[in-house]
Amino acid sequence: MALKLSEKPRVLIVGGGYVGLTVAQQLQKKVKAAGGVVTLVDPLPYMTYQPFLPEVVGGHIEARHAVVPHRKHLKDTEIITGKVTSVDHEAKVAAIGLDDGESVEVPYQDIVMAAGATTRVFPIEGLAENGIGLKTIEEAVGLRNHILERLETASVMTDEAAKKRALNFTVVGGGFAGIECIAEMEDIIRAAVDQNPRLAQSDVRIVLVEAMGRIMPEVSEEQAEGVVEHLRGRGVEVLLNTSLGSAVDGELTLISMKDKSEVDKFAADTLVWTAGVAANAVARSSSFPVDERGRITGSATLQILNENGEVIEGAWTAGDIAAIPDLTGAGPGGFCVPNAQHASRQAKVLAKNLFSVRFASGEISEYKHESLGAVAGLGLYKGVGNPMGVKLKGVLAWAAHRGYHGMAIPTVERKLRVAGGWVNEMIFGRDVTPLRDLEDPTKAFVEAAGGKKKTASK
Repeated sequence: MALKLSEKPRVLIVGGGYVGLTVAQQLQKKVKAAGGVVTLVDPLPYMTYQPFLPEVVGGHIEARHAVVPHRKHLKDTEIITGKVTSVDHEAKVAAIGLDDGESVEVPYQDIVMAAGATTRVFPIEGLAENGIGLKTIEEAVGLRNHILERLETASVMTDEAAKKRALNFTVVGGGFAGIECIAEMEDIIRAAVDQNPRLAQSDVRIVLVEAMGRIMPEVSEEQAEGVVEHLRGRGVEVLLNTSLGSAVDGELTLISMKDKSEVDKFAADTLVWTAGVAANAVARSSSFPVDERGRITGSATLQILNENGEVIEGAWTAGDIAAIPDLTGAGPGGFCVPNAQHASRQAKVLAKNLFSVRFASGEISEYKHESLGAVAGLGLYKGVGNPMGVKLKGVLAWAAHRGYHGMAIPTVERKLRVAGGWVNEMIFGRDVTPLRDLEDPTKAFVEAAGGKKKTASK
């Protein structure tokens, strides 16, 4: 049965993340009133608010509250849960692979390339088999439960080598995501160990690996050095100028970036990879020009440019998938950095410009935004940042972090759900309950029925 689609002139949005969701929210009613339709395509039925992923790992936020469901908040948008596999802008057609294996071609009048970014990885042996990223809500939930399961299992182990391996936790990447992740990991590990009389804090080893000579380039060097000392004071080993050389069978080999010598080698059941992001591969599957980093070349008006730097009619882009010039001059290489702050603001300018060009006066504006600074949470009541140029640390930075992101997550409904979770934690304390068998939810039923687990046919 063919997928039923509107025959109206279409604004096709590729990607339902921060940019895609915001553009759809801004345009859906206006385009509908003008006789068109907004169509959003994404493999997931929700937008993930990625700054909250570390808080999901730490257990402060219910995982469902860190995502914004498309259908609930985009009532006047045509939703397609699928993956764009190619874009032919000359024919103005996008090919979409659906979950059932079928494919459909969707015509459009205007297209918004907003598929964001994916985890950037390197060809390190064993990384794919033993690592876990922190880019999706599923990874955050999986990491939280994996950590708690390893602690619980280690507490009854009699094999000292296996116990040591279970209690070794490593994070690769010292950017905001990695620092917030390892800080939340240390917090929840400490809380769980305190509740388990068979474990001691000295049993646990937590290691941060960063290839550069410093962490967190978004804050000052003084603040970054302060965070390193703060983490070391909490027992975290911070290894700068160090990279992951191998992770075969969970045996981690750490290499010095200075002389390529072996720094350390140990077994760990937990390896978290947060070493950067890359533009979504759909950019290269389109007919649009991309730069050396795989980003679609865009203008300050959020329109896609051809190889000659000319605007391509009916083609728009923003967010992590796009190379958008930073008119403030502050961006590295002259481009806006990939973060939620730029994505949310670019999306609003894009929506306004697209509607004006297609349905109204044709007047457009350029995107220019002075950075508001950055704030990072380092676990409960701990943080660091420089909002509005003011250097903060400790509880004030933590409060600024929660205040900013609590307001920034889209929709009032989600803001209230997140705030409610924080209030519950304040009243009842941190919940460190692991949920078992999430990757094999039918295990108990299969055992009860006396059957054997079916293997998926290929």
